[in-house]
Amino acid sequence: MTDTVTETATETATGGFAALLRSASADEHERAESSPFVGDLLGGRLGVEAYSGLAGQLWFVYRELERVAQELDGHPVVGAFVDPALFRTAALERDLRHLHGDAWRESLVPLAATDEYVARLRDVARDWPTGYVAHHYTRYLGDLSGGQVIRDAAEKSWGFQRKGDGVRFYVFDEIGNVAAYKRSYRAKLDAIGVDEVEQRRIAQECKRAFRLNSALFQDLGRRYPPAA
Repeated sequence: MTDTVTETATETATGGFAALLRSASADEHERAESSPFVGDLLGGRLGVEAYSGLAGQLWFVYRELERVAQELDGHPVVGAFVDPALFRTAALERDLRHLHGDAWRESLVPLAATDEYVARLRDVARDWPTGYVAHHYTRYLGDLSGGQVIRDAAEKSWGFQRKGDGVRFYVFDEIGNVAAYKRSYRAKLDAIGVDEVEQRRIAQECKRAFRLNSALFQDLGRRYPPAA
C-alpha cells in the first residue's frame, strides 16, 4: 500500500537509494495494492474467512523473514535494518489464535504462491544476503504504511477491538512515532554501504518482492472469491 503524498514528494526531492527503491518498484507496487483481492477485502465484499486466510499465509512469510533476520543480524549491510520492534510473527500468532483458537496451526497450509515467496526469501538469504534488504523494505514499510488501512477496515468490518486481538499484526507497540521511524529507516537506506550497481540490483529484487505479493493476492483471490 502507498505512503502519504507528502512522504512521496519528500523522497522524490531528496533522491538517494530510498527514492530509487520506490520509483523502481512503483508499477509492481501499484499492481499489488490494486489487486482484486485487496480491493474486495477493503471494500467489505469478503468475509472474515478471507482476512483470516491472509493472516495465515503471512505467518509463513514472516516466520521465514524473521528467521533470516536473526541469521543476518551481524551482517555488515543487513544488520543495520534488523530491529525486533518490527517483528510480526508473534503478533500474527496471537491474531490467528484469536481467529481460530489454540489449534490454529493444525489446518494451516501454505498456498503455492506462499511457498514460492518463502523459497525466495530462503534463497536470497543464502546466496545474496544484501538482497534481503529489498524484502525487508517491501514488507515492513508496507505494514507501517498501507497496512494500517487494512487494520482500519478489519476493525470496522468485523468488529475487532481497536488495535486489539485480530489486528495485532498491524500494531507496532514498540514504535512510538511511526512517521519518524519511517524517516529513520529511509535514512538507513540512503546510507547503505553498497555501490550503485548493487543498489540497482536490490531495486530489481524489490520489484520481484512486489510480484511475489501480487501472486499471493491472486491465490487468495481464487480461494476467497466475493459473494455473488
